[in-house]
Amino acid sequence: MITVYGEGLIDLVPARPEPLAPLVPSLGGGPFNVARALSRLGSPVAFQSRLSTDAFGAALTQSLHDASVDLSALTRGPEPTTLAVTSLRPDGSAAYTFYTGGTADRFAEPTPVPGGYAVFGTVSLALEPAASRYAAAAAASAAAGAVVCLDPNIRPFYATDSHREFLRSTLDSVTVLKMSDEEVAFMGDVSAVPIVVTTLGAKGISVRAPFGTLRVPAPEVAVADTIGAGDTVMAALVHEFDSRGLDKQGLLALGENDWRAILHFAAAAAALTVSRRGANTPTRAEVLAACS
Repeated sequence: MITVYGEGLIDLVPARPEPLAPLVPSLGGGPFNVARALSRLGSPVAFQSRLSTDAFGAALTQSLHDASVDLSALTRGPEPTTLAVTSLRPDGSAAYTFYTGGTADRFAEPTPVPGGYAVFGTVSLALEPAASRYAAAAAASAAAGAVVCLDPNIRPFYATDSHREFLRSTLDSVTVLKMSDEEVAFMGDVSAVPIVVTTLGAKGISVRAPFGTLRVPAPEVAVADTIGAGDTVMAALVHEFDSRGLDKQGLLALGENDWRAILHFAAAAAALTVSRRGANTPTRAEVLAACS
C-alpha cells in the first residue's frame, strides 16, 4: 500500500495568462495530486490529511472517493480550505500565492504506517502544528520498515532558513528525495539520502542512486501549463516502485536499466500532464501508449 500525507487545497487558476483574468477553481495541493495520480495509474493508495467540511473540502473529498483512494484515515473539520492563487507566466509555468490562515490541513493528526510507501511533502510540511506531526509520522514509518519519499516542493512563502533546517532534520528517515533543479541549491547537501531524483524541466529527469547517476530526456510537447508536473513525477516513480514489488533493499539494488525505464515512464507521465490544463494526470494506459 502507498500512503500519501499532506494537504488538499484549491488552486484558483487564471482562465487566461493575463493579470486580471477570471480565476477558475481547480482541485489541487501536491499530496492530493500525488494520491489521485497514483490511483489513476492503478496503484492502491491511501490519503492522510484533514480536509474542510466546506464546499471546497467536500469537492476534494469526493474527487478522492471517486478515484478509489482509501480515505479511512482522513479527518474533516470546520476550518476553511487552503487557497492557492495561481498566476501563469508566458511559458506556462506557474507561480502561487497561498492563503493558509487557520485552514483545515494545518490541524491534521497523521498516523505512521508499518510498511509500504509513505509519501510526504509540499505546504503541509511548512505549516504547524501539522508539519511536526508529519515529520514524526515519517520517522515512525521509516523505523517500522516503510519506504519514505519526500518532495520539498518549495514555494516562496516557506523558502526560509528555518524551513530548510526543518526539512534537513527529516532526511534520516527518507529513502527517496524528489526535487526540482530549482530546489537543489535550497536543500544543500543531501548526500545522506540514498536516492535523489531531480526534475530538470525540458531537459528531463536525473537520478543519483547506489548504482550511479543517469539522466533521461523529456518528451517534446506543447506546454499548456506546468501545474502538477512535479506531482506527476512523484506519483509515477512510486507507482513504478510499488508495481515492481520493491521494498527498501530492492529499491536500493535497482540498476541503470531499471532506472532508465522508471525515469522514462515518469517523464512521459509528466509530459502528458503539462500538455493539459491543470493537474490533469494520465492513466497508466496513456503513459504506456506515450512510451511506445
